[in-house]
Amino acid sequence: MMSKSQLTFGLIAVVALVGLVALSTADMAQTAASTTTLSYPVVDTGQTACYDDRSSTACPAEGSAFYGQDAQFTANAPSYTDNGDGTVTDNVTTLMWQQSPDRDGNGTIDAADKLIYDDAVTYCQNLTLAGHTDWRLPDIKTLYSLIDFSGLDPSGYDGSDTSGLVPFIDTDVFDFGYGDIDAGERIIDAQFASSTLYVADANLMFGVNFADGRIKGYGMTMPGPGNVEKTFYVLCVRGNTAYGQNDFVDNGDGTLTDAATGLMWAQDDSGTGMNWEEALAWVEAQNEANYLGYSDWRLPNAKELQSIVDYGRSPDTTNSAAINPLFNATLITNEAGQPDYAYYWSSTTHANIVGGGSAAYVAFGRALGYMNGAWIDVHGAGAQRSDPKQGDPANYPTGHGPQGDAIRIYNVVRLVRDADLTAGSSYTLYLPLTMAARSDSLIAPITCAATARSCSARSAGT
Repeated sequence: MMSKSQLTFGLIAVVALVGLVALSTADMAQTAASTTTLSYPVVDTGQTACYDDRSSTACPAEGSAFYGQDAQFTANAPSYTDNGDGTVTDNVTTLMWQQSPDRDGNGTIDAADKLIYDDAVTYCQNLTLAGHTDWRLPDIKTLYSLIDFSGLDPSGYDGSDTSGLVPFIDTDVFDFGYGDIDAGERIIDAQFASSTLYVADANLMFGVNFADGRIKGYGMTMPGPGNVEKTFYVLCVRGNTAYGQNDFVDNGDGTLTDAATGLMWAQDDSGTGMNWEEALAWVEAQNEANYLGYSDWRLPNAKELQSIVDYGRSPDTTNSAAINPLFNATLITNEAGQPDYAYYWSSTTHANIVGGGSAAYVAFGRALGYMNGAWIDVHGAGAQRSDPKQGDPANYPTGHGPQGDAIRIYNVVRLVRDADLTAGSSYTLYLPLTMAARSDSLIAPITCAATARSCSARSAGT
């Protein structure tokens, strides 16, 4: 992986930037823009608590450490209508959902309700519910619209009583079940099927685990002898078939607008890794610099960040990051020694039952894990996992967790803001020279012309 001080202009990864808004505290409580004209409105994560790098804390003030995180921005707040007929309408996306994965209708959500992938596709195609016959198995972006980061990851919990656990889905309107312990499953075995297969390995299906709050590429067969096919919970969906489809416009000024989501993105990423606190502080510096003529960038939340994944692309099939080629993406050397693409921080804390020391990231390159003595692409480009917010990656030489998830901690960042037509002719980029430790001397200003997208460096402190 590239050193934390390395940065390349105008090459594989040009300098770019992740969002943290330099607005007043009052301005940060954003209300949802009208979603009636958006085909792909990104539903808010539902995260309302603020965190430092270990635990929940009072939300920080502008200019303070950890300012600009998920809970300090709200747009497209989740809103559902229970239709009283076994369906739920998402008032933001207009999608209609099957309310319960209790497929056999016996009042208990358990292993018997799960289906293998092929049967899940057929089940939704053949479903008649509430008078509707146009149900489908959701793709991964549609399914992820339901995730709610007020949940708590139960990983490490060794009990069997799930009544005090909080899943990553709104249980006020949706029925939910954890893994079926009586059938030999783990509590976290609440993976829900999507129609999206990994483009680099058709034996991996991207699913959302609403028990632990992650997207992973799940193998179609269980580990061990017998090639037993893995089963998943299923929620069918109907309506808004354009949901999850991006509509990018290159604005010609270093930004891209997604007309489907109403979000504007920096075309370049940061080009270097940093821990979560540093990422938030760095984005604030870009706002102070009026980067690309805007001062209201933010670090994207997990759902905003996942919205720009292109699940038709991967390092092994298109020799690229899993993102539209209009974006520039940082090239790294991964833990296996391969050319690869980075993990990107979100502003969303991935809270655990023991604290808030991890934040969600999206892998735009291979989502590596260390298994059977080797690094492999265990979860696929487009996975959403989490990293410790601070620490030393060297302490995780074989990754972490049952599948040895690669721990990097120093992840890349990309800026987002709500799209508008505000113009700017020049900007100053504040470039982190090294992220090994925090200090004011880490920021060096670089003056850039927005139209020509050229930059001239000055020494730090000038």
